[in-house]
Amino acid sequence: MYNDEHNFYHYTYRKDGSEAEAHSAPQPGPVQDHNSGPQQPVQEMKPVKKNRIGLKVTALALCCALLGGAVGGGIVWGVGRSGDETSVNVSGRTVSQVALKTVDGKTAMSDAEVYAANVNSVVSINVTGTNSNNFFGQPVQTASSGSGFILTTDGYIVTNYHVVEDAQTVKVTLYNGDEYDAQYVGGDEDYDIAVIKIEASGLQAVTLGDSEKLNVGDRVLAIGNPLGDLTFSMSGGMVSSVNRTINVDGTPFNMIQTDTSINPGNSGGPLLNSYGEVVGIVSAKYSSYGSSGESVEGLGFAIPINDVISMIQDIMTNGYVSNKAYLGATIGTLTSGMAQQYRYDISQGAFVYSVEDGSPAAAAGLQLGDVITAIDGTEITSLEDLTAAKKGYAAGDTSTLTVYRQGETITLELTWGAVSADQQSAVQGQTEQDQNTQNGGGYTNPYDLFEYFFG
Repeated sequence: MYNDEHNFYHYTYRKDGSEAEAHSAPQPGPVQDHNSGPQQPVQEMKPVKKNRIGLKVTALALCCALLGGAVGGGIVWGVGRSGDETSVNVSGRTVSQVALKTVDGKTAMSDAEVYAANVNSVVSINVTGTNSNNFFGQPVQTASSGSGFILTTDGYIVTNYHVVEDAQTVKVTLYNGDEYDAQYVGGDEDYDIAVIKIEASGLQAVTLGDSEKLNVGDRVLAIGNPLGDLTFSMSGGMVSSVNRTINVDGTPFNMIQTDTSINPGNSGGPLLNSYGEVVGIVSAKYSSYGSSGESVEGLGFAIPINDVISMIQDIMTNGYVSNKAYLGATIGTLTSGMAQQYRYDISQGAFVYSVEDGSPAAAAGLQLGDVITAIDGTEITSLEDLTAAKKGYAAGDTSTLTVYRQGETITLELTWGAVSADQQSAVQGQTEQDQNTQNGGGYTNPYDLFEYFFG
């Protein structure tokens, strides 16, 4: 039916279904003569009932979409109705409590149970110091944060050497909020370990595990103080590699590599296995790899506890590592420029800059200008190689040194010595160090080698 402002037209249909002429509806005006002739019967169209199946399908689809969104958001609206009430279904699951288990080396734990068993043994460490000067030469007070773990119930705490190095004050905070002033007992830079002490008793100590039993793929966890603010945080991952040698500021370290998230402030905290045992001391995290500075993630490192536990006990007793192998010489890396200048037939090794009187090096016959090329058959190409090899010896051990001297190769018998307590502070970080590194990578000869070779 078509309509406009003035007219309404009705279409009529014949019995055979064909369309007849349209007749207009009666209009105002003179009365028409309906008897002027025979008229065809008019059959008016009846309203057609609309099919609402499509609307029902659309409404059903819309309801399903809304229901799916509600399920994804964690709330399910009941599609059934009880009378005129609409209900919301909420889970009635009972949350299980974390069991506080004792670390016995036999019972595997969930991550939550490992945290509960060890968090009271982890400490937050805050340090102040004045190890730098401003533009005018005035000391500037510095502050840093780290982590540690309680080794004994009477307050001995293990952390990294770099956490408490040059510290003037060390404050320790326990998980329960108790704060203590800590005293520095001793440490070793070459192994990045240190021991501090608080005056307390009845503390909860950790249980040490066996880092030699770690396998790649084992689950490990770290608890510490990332960024100095996020205290007593736990992160988890797996062992990515064992016996990984990395170089930190020229010193080689044997490390456990893990993809556990480790950030500044985590240093010194414990690395735990799935039995709740301490298997490592978190020590370093690299944010870039290689000379390209490519940004990477998932690289964290920890010192294997087996490598340092005897040294930690030595520090607790003597204040330093008393049986640490000591050579008594100033060593650097032989560079190609040095080799060319002094007409050496070799281009790599550990160059001897000086020898202390009465030292193990002097007793073995080492001299200024010698180049150590091997220790007990292990090739030495740099100071880093020598430092790494020395870590495998203790005071009193003997070694055979292969030495290049004035165009000849000789062997010397060395008995490693031990540094005394009086010498410890002078030796720490000063002897057996790379002169090339101290001079920014360029070689400056502090000794009169010309006099040695041609005098």
